[in-house]
Amino acid sequence: MLNRRSFLGAGLATTAVYSAGSFIPVWAQNAPNLGMPSIANPGFLKTKVGDVEVIALLDGVTRRPLGEEFVKNAPLAEVRALLASQGLGTDYIDVPYTPFLIVAGGRRILMDTGLGEFGGPTTGKLLEQLRAAGFQPGDIDTVLISHYHGDHINGLRNKAGDYVFPKAKVMVPAAEHAFWMDDAKMAAAPEGMKGAFNNVRRTFAQMPAEMLQRFEAGTEVAPGIRSIAAYGHTPGHTLFQLQSAGQSFFYVADLTNVPALFARNPDWAVTFDMDAEAARKVRREMFQRIVDNQALLGGFHFPFPALGRMAASSKGYAFRPIA
Repeated sequence: MLNRRSFLGAGLATTAVYSAGSFIPVWAQNAPNLGMPSIANPGFLKTKVGDVEVIALLDGVTRRPLGEEFVKNAPLAEVRALLASQGLGTDYIDVPYTPFLIVAGGRRILMDTGLGEFGGPTTGKLLEQLRAAGFQPGDIDTVLISHYHGDHINGLRNKAGDYVFPKAKVMVPAAEHAFWMDDAKMAAAPEGMKGAFNNVRRTFAQMPAEMLQRFEAGTEVAPGIRSIAAYGHTPGHTLFQLQSAGQSFFYVADLTNVPALFARNPDWAVTFDMDAEAARKVRREMFQRIVDNQALLGGFHFPFPALGRMAASSKGYAFRPIA
């Protein structure tokens, strides 16, 4: 069972996640010598879950080298072999960023916000995709945040400091907010994490009280949408389950960063998980729950359209995207 002390220890042990002086996470920056990733066009996809519409909105894709550090507890040769067995490249990893919009009656609920204006040329496409799908930023009434890494929160405010979704309530996990807004934890953090703490403050410190709303894990955050504690990737990492007319959709955020690796081998630990043991445990539990429920799921870092189902496969699970 994780407590506040173990959260702090996990946070201090993690690798540097931000470049010095930057609001851009290092994993959201392209490696120029590897070429540019391709971006799906159109970059949105609509599907129905019961009476509710779920829309995947691709914010972009970045390409990073695949090195020894990416999977912390497996040899690089083994990682490359698993990728090759699925017909994937072995020198780099393409990392997509896909928020989801829930359209339920008159409600417009956005799950995470992408990199906004703070990423490179292959990111920051969320608003473009939102408009292509038939919506405007002012149509969004609620933004649900899964956790406070920059690729999930940077789309909330632009470089001028304006709120991108001005009419929306921004609902955040109480445990996540408490960790990143704790001055003592920020002071004790290594230099490589200071940028992440500063980015959280840039995003949330001046947000009006009537806009920013904290919720406890397990509570209903909107009609038919319940939050699920999935701590490990970050101290308050949270998933969301939508239920409508007997059908379910799980937004799994960063439960796994690359399903071809960490769903296939749920016990492998990605470099970004702040508490690897907790992340491994919750990853297995949630994937099995999704399989048992025969539910649709959406993953923030899953290959576009980032919507599909999980099936048991060998030591783990295989992602099957919808057609």
